[in-house]
Amino acid sequence: MRLLGTIYILCGITMKFVTGLFRSMHVLTAVFFAMAALMLIIIAVRMGWQAFGGELDSSAAQSIIEAVGLLAAAVVALQIAETIVEEEVVRDADISAPTRVRRFLSRFFVVVVVALAIEGLVATFKAIHDDMAHLPYAASILASTALLLTAWGAFVYFNRSAEELEPEAMQEAKGEDSKLQ
Repeated sequence: MRLLGTIYILCGITMKFVTGLFRSMHVLTAVFFAMAALMLIIIAVRMGWQAFGGELDSSAAQSIIEAVGLLAAAVVALQIAETIVEEEVVRDADISAPTRVRRFLSRFFVVVVVALAIEGLVATFKAIHDDMAHLPYAASILASTALLLTAWGAFVYFNRSAEELEPEAMQEAKGEDSKLQ
């Protein structure tokens, strides 16, 4: 019996160590996403400033449009960093219940769909002004974004029935929101 108790204690200590290690890796990953976002913002500001300082022509407009695309990518990186910190570090949530999965994926997909739509528009403007041969690529980005949005909507729709089977998970997930306020 003592041996089983010792093994149980050692397993508990090992799991706390592994959990702490994963939490640290999540924090490090979020920091890298935030640093990438900061670099993208700096590059976009530099591009915009150079476009503003030069002649105000179609070349400057293209630079501004590309800067907007970089800013959209920066927003995605920041949102991913924020989601990782909130879901994995602050809430320490186990992403297994349907409610948590839906909330996590919804946060992620909102950012990705908006960023892809902006990138599709940037690619469209660039193709129209530079080379019309690139227009099918821009259209494929926008079509893929629409498909992703449709798939996300289907996921949320079908996940609602699973959510209704365990209403206590919704209450628990809402209770975790208080950790963020």
